Amino acid sequence: MQSPLIALLIVVTAGIAVAVQSPLNAALGRSIGSGVAAAAVSFGVGFFVLVGVSMVLGQFGAFGRVAAAPPVLLLGGALGAFFVWSMLWAVPVVGALTAISALVLGQMTAALVIDATGLFGLAVQAVTLPRLAGAGLVALGVVLSRL
Repeated sequence: MQSPLIALLIVVTAGIAVAVQSPLNAALGRSIGSGVAAAAVSFGVGFFVLVGVSMVLGQFGAFGRVAAAPPVLLLGGALGAFFVWSMLWAVPVVGALTAISALVLGQMTAALVIDATGLFGLAVQAVTLPRLAGAGLVALGVVLSRL
């Protein structure tokens, strides 16, 4: 049984990981002299970790079914690469707080559209005033983080 509380705790933990990952990757980029190479190394390490986890969980056979997936679904990897590189680049420029705040604002904006339209087979969720206010408050947080 899937618990919403456990899901939220895992996502909060992932948010902490993103906040730590971004400056780590930025430091790696400075250390090796290339943000793009640092992003590639980060993805490479993540790739090997996930392959190992898939083996431990007995899910390694799923890799054989990737060719049957619609090609558009593989864009997630390209989007992930853009995310890692953009945060690696932005954190030293605007700081971790502003970069993460802007990231969350972008995620919330896209999530509102995805919820409203049911993209990717998700159930449609209403765009309500409280949800819009939440995104607006995050936008205000981005502005305030730069003062």
